[in-house]
Amino acid sequence: MVEKRADARRNQETLLDAAAAAFIESGVNVPVRDIATRAGVGVGTIYRHFPTRSDLIVAVYHHQIEACADAGPELLATSATPHLALAAWIDLFVDFLVTKHGLAEALHSDDAAFERLHGLFLERLLPVCARLLEAAAGAGEIRPGVGALELMRGVGNLCIGDRGDPRYDARRMVGFLIEGLRPPRR
Repeated sequence: MVEKRADARRNQETLLDAAAAAFIESGVNVPVRDIATRAGVGVGTIYRHFPTRSDLIVAVYHHQIEACADAGPELLATSATPHLALAAWIDLFVDFLVTKHGLAEALHSDDAAFERLHGLFLERLLPVCARLLEAAAGAGEIRPGVGALELMRGVGNLCIGDRGDPRYDARRMVGFLIEGLRPPRR
């Protein structure tokens, strides 16, 4: 397999970020020309990289998973405390979930291209969340015994709670959840 040039990788990342934003805003059936405009490329460039809409959706989902997974160790290394790293990572996870919910219609289709994505989601993100939780618990910043899967499911459930209701702020509710992980004050 030939390694992509750095500029080609950057262009593809820009295109995937633009597609994710368009999917969130307008759904997965957004016209390809709108994604191309947002990315600053021609429609042909999108089709050259992603011959079908399914290819693009899978690539966006995969890109979002990898970005979220890669961010965990970086945040743990650069944040002032493990709890701040956890909170920042959960914020990125919320962004990912918003994109994922925008893709939900396609992801639940019978398209074989979508079959492996849920497994990849768990395989890549659960260990990252678990490491952040371990670090925060080890520092005494959160209650011990919080499981990565239960936290991620809780965040996910809070993110789908809005159902388009502008009075509901999922990010605010997730903030309450993360703050509630702290041990009781004595």
